[in-house]
Amino acid sequence: MTVNKVDVVIIGAGASGLMCAATAGYRGKSVLVLDHANKAGKKILMSGGGRCNFTNMDASPKHFLSTNSHFCISALRRYSPQDFVDLVDRHGLNYVEKTPGQLFCEHSAKDLLAILLTECEWAGVTIQLNTVIDKIEDVLKDSQVEQDGAKSVKQIHTSSGVIECDSLVIACGGLSIPTMGATGFGYQVAEQFGLNVLPTRAGLVPLTLQPSDKERFAELSGVSSDVTTAFDDTQFTEPMLFTHRGLSGPAILQISNFWTPGHPLSINLMPQQDIKAELTQLRQDAPKATLEKWLTKQIPKRLAQVLVEENHWQGPFSDLSNAKIDSISEQLSNWIIKPNGTEGYRTAEVTLGGVDTESVSSKTFEVKTVPGLYFIGEVLDVTGWLGGYNFQWAWASGYAAGQFV
Repeated sequence: MTVNKVDVVIIGAGASGLMCAATAGYRGKSVLVLDHANKAGKKILMSGGGRCNFTNMDASPKHFLSTNSHFCISALRRYSPQDFVDLVDRHGLNYVEKTPGQLFCEHSAKDLLAILLTECEWAGVTIQLNTVIDKIEDVLKDSQVEQDGAKSVKQIHTSSGVIECDSLVIACGGLSIPTMGATGFGYQVAEQFGLNVLPTRAGLVPLTLQPSDKERFAELSGVSSDVTTAFDDTQFTEPMLFTHRGLSGPAILQISNFWTPGHPLSINLMPQQDIKAELTQLRQDAPKATLEKWLTKQIPKRLAQVLVEENHWQGPFSDLSNAKIDSISEQLSNWIIKPNGTEGYRTAEVTLGGVDTESVSSKTFEVKTVPGLYFIGEVLDVTGWLGGYNFQWAWASGYAAGQFV
């Protein structure tokens, strides 16, 4: 059996894998990146509407969800958003700041992927695509009988032969967007080596509505409005979008990471306003004006019309009692929707849960009980908010592991 030997094998040619590969390659390691896809960086190319929100200058541990909230701190400190900006600046990438802190490629995510691939090329990294992994084994290097100090290596049996390495990095992501090639392979490897894998679910994902609500709001498909979504003690003020199946937009994607199925969501349709005070003042200043006309100027017209018809809010302000004003204010500032579920991994941007970080060193990303095995990126139980945080985790975890493989 012919065995190809390298220092480092990285499974997954995505954001974290390519960053880890270049970092290790620059340290003089021989690095081979394997991926079953026909193209590297597929999720990079499709993210951010094809323009990739590649970091957030505000990224900090508070923007990440994990059972072990301290795990991400070390890597994020060692590789900051500015570090990645310095990297793309050296390559002359044109980028724009859409909302405070959120950096996007000005033209195309292809420009960013080209930088990562160039870095890998300069670092002497080999990228091998269209490769299926059949089996991974931990084997002793010098003896069939385990001796004190005997060092094991990883053997990866692939569709193109057997590869042997000292360090194996699992960087193959989670279950989100299976059409891009996402699988549970990383979790299977973790379980093979005795690691705990925490329950996974779709994150940063649109929510579907109950059949009755879906029918109620069918005509609102395509309507967008700035709102505040809230669940328990977490809230986000961003745009919400009605779709033909439910609710989407940044405000919904953000809260989806925190929402528990079977529970209602609170949505403030006019988060910047003191509705009760405004209505009370309007009743005094413009008693003949109508609630409907006022509401269509505050929120999208079609949404306003639906709410007015459903709640029988027709008539002049002069007809509004204090109790009615309280009721309207409550309805607009605390609109309760009970989602039916999520769109699932098909449209989810990330996967919540994954490889338990208690098993992995936060400094090196090496598995504590399996020397030479590393996990980085989305496959771990670390999930960022919407807005470039997950890419920053990919760069930081890839860079951190690349220093030690």
